Amino acid sequence: MMSFRNLNLINPIVRAVTEAGYSKPTEIQYIAVPHILAGRDIIGYAHSGTGKTAAFAMPILQLLKRNTPDHKEIRTLILTPTRELVLQLEESFKVYSKYLPLSQLSIFGGVLSGSQLAALRKRVDILIATPERLLDLVSQRYIDLSKIEILVLDEADRMLDMGFAEDVKKILKLVSPKRQTLFFSATLPPDVQKFADAMLKNPVEITVNPVPSPMHTINQSVYFVEKTQKTDLLINILQDVSILRSLVFTRTKQGADRLVKQLERTGIFAAAIHGNKSQIARQQAVEDFRNSKIRVLVATDIAARGIDIEELPYVVNYELPDVPETYVHRIGKTGRAGTQGTAVSFCDEGERSDLTNIQKLIGFIMHVEKFQYLH
Repeated sequence: MMSFRNLNLINPIVRAVTEAGYSKPTEIQYIAVPHILAGRDIIGYAHSGTGKTAAFAMPILQLLKRNTPDHKEIRTLILTPTRELVLQLEESFKVYSKYLPLSQLSIFGGVLSGSQLAALRKRVDILIATPERLLDLVSQRYIDLSKIEILVLDEADRMLDMGFAEDVKKILKLVSPKRQTLFFSATLPPDVQKFADAMLKNPVEITVNPVPSPMHTINQSVYFVEKTQKTDLLINILQDVSILRSLVFTRTKQGADRLVKQLERTGIFAAAIHGNKSQIARQQAVEDFRNSKIRVLVATDIAARGIDIEELPYVVNYELPDVPETYVHRIGKTGRAGTQGTAVSFCDEGERSDLTNIQKLIGFIMHVEKFQYLH
């Protein structure tokens, strides 16, 4: 069986990904990692759920570990279009770099905190940012991009669709032309292809089809609900004792912890898993879930990726992801091996566009459930 060691990855990285619950490389990791380690530019056509983030994170960490330069400037820049994607990437890099002495920083909207400013004064090996916020900080002279060794454009089609093309062009002028560039996009329409051609040098092209999902064995429905009423709705649903196990997805680590406390106040045994939890705590929570010591596991997307539970009847999207493919990845945890699964989604006013994008991807309109307020 192909393992991460076959990709010539160093022990600290192999150990970290194995502990995170991954047993073997995905197709894109198998193809991309050797090319990135060899210093090649990459254009990757890959959806979320294919293992794309690890495909560039693992080799980047290894390349950075090889040498420690004298300067204190940023070495790797990862651009992505939204705050949620920045946070997802941050969590992934924390998982994979667990046993490496490399620093990282994430920036998006708002003002820099004291700890972020302190980090920039030392050295940031990996900076994850939205284009607009990055340029703002460059203009204020907080950030120098002249020593960038590796540039990653993640979700490039969405970046252009959201109007960041000019911002990215400005950033390209600030980074070294000697850099290695990794370009990832879920789709490659002509404008995205043209954009990639202008910034890549003799790239390796990689196309990976999205992971098929057992859609036909999953009942999917949606509740339109006020943001403030989501917890009440979840509690009402979980009062049905016939739902033996439920995996509940939140967007943030803090949201997962908060939700567990709210559930436990009503007598529903639950645990949270996310990047801030130790490996032992995460494994214990999953084991308790498997053994029915707890009925509810609340998870962020990154933490849930290594979970494989055979009998999981119920998935709840407490908050919708803003990446449609992430929805498919989430609900694929239920309806396994021909069994029937149920996936319900909560959609507040601010998530309507996310729901529209998800329904476009899956090719049908979900059944709308009615929420009877019992409180």
